Amino acid sequence: MQRFETARDAALSLRPDVPVYCFRPEVLKADARRFMEMFPGKTAYAVKTNGETMVLKTLSEAGVTAFDVASPAEFEAVRSVAPEAEMLYMHPVKAQSDIRLALETYGIRTIAIDHEDEVTKLARVVQALDIDPGTIAVFVRIQTKGSAAYELSKKFGAGPAHAVELLQRLHRNGYRVGICFHVGSQISDPDTYERALRTADWVRNRAAVPLAGLDVGGGFPAEYGHDPNRKAPEMPSLGQLMSRLRGDIVEWGFGDMPLVAEPGRVICAHAFSLIVRVLLRKGRRIYINDGIWSSLSDSWTGKITLPARFIPDPAIRSRNGDRSKIVPFKVCGATCDSVDILSRPFWLPETVDTGDWIEIGHIGAYSLALRSRFNGFYPDTFVEVSRPFDEGTQPESFASLETMA
Repeated sequence: MQRFETARDAALSLRPDVPVYCFRPEVLKADARRFMEMFPGKTAYAVKTNGETMVLKTLSEAGVTAFDVASPAEFEAVRSVAPEAEMLYMHPVKAQSDIRLALETYGIRTIAIDHEDEVTKLARVVQALDIDPGTIAVFVRIQTKGSAAYELSKKFGAGPAHAVELLQRLHRNGYRVGICFHVGSQISDPDTYERALRTADWVRNRAAVPLAGLDVGGGFPAEYGHDPNRKAPEMPSLGQLMSRLRGDIVEWGFGDMPLVAEPGRVICAHAFSLIVRVLLRKGRRIYINDGIWSSLSDSWTGKITLPARFIPDPAIRSRNGDRSKIVPFKVCGATCDSVDILSRPFWLPETVDTGDWIEIGHIGAYSLALRSRFNGFYPDTFVEVSRPFDEGTQPESFASLETMA
């Protein structure tokens, strides 16, 4: 992998016509260590957020020893770079064959469920493999309600009364049991975890069985950019959120229990930026070599404001407009699909033109994981960059929450 100090250096040296991911391993290590220092329990990185080999390897080097996995591909990805790492199989709905693979081949002994049919699948595999249920920790996932970019309880989680029944059944069958929840992705309300802990306490008291642990899931927000034309969103910082969470954990009586968190976005968001090229400027519309089917899906669906830095092509000698004037441009992706248009404009210098580049910051979470091969476009070029995106000149552009007239 080629190395550069900044993305601008990479763009001007390579002059790429394909999107280029700029990986910052030291930023990734620092953010992972910061989270582990703040959370009073085990940190299990959520592989779904960004499962690239370089990411998993760097996290292992940073001291991450546990990973939240959801599929056989993720089992193998972790095992290939961190053979001794612990894997927690926290996807609530699984194929029975995948459960067997997890237990038999990968030695996974922590698993999540939210329905009695999942208990039945697990029991069949445990019996067939003659495994002692007491060696397996089964976490019952409960429903929660909060304020997040992506609300996950619409899809997963047992209601409180149902969770009580599942915990009692699993305990009778000899499993070690725990409670887990996931408040969603990119939460904006610091009360969200407190409400989830209150529900967990209600379930614990009524189940009246010994608990092996509490898994508070993910949801820890990453800091992105914000549109200076709008009021800054009131997002809790990680320090504020973690201070509140630690207090709530003690207040609700979970302080002496083994704790687990499944952070993803907050750890890897700042570890990558993306260099895109303007393929065409058509009035106040620009066409770039990426889009919603590639790296920009998460910003599109999650309404995330991404900061960006304009990198003008020095080969363009004559420009129209005022470089200091920032104006909105509708952004179209590279595919032939007419849907491949960002729902919000990017505000860029008025002088942006065909052939220029833009570095889009904080693209490490979900952007790589969600990119597709639709229409034959698949960004897969990487360079290593040493300077963090937030250092250097201020971003000159940003994805606005406002729509264009």
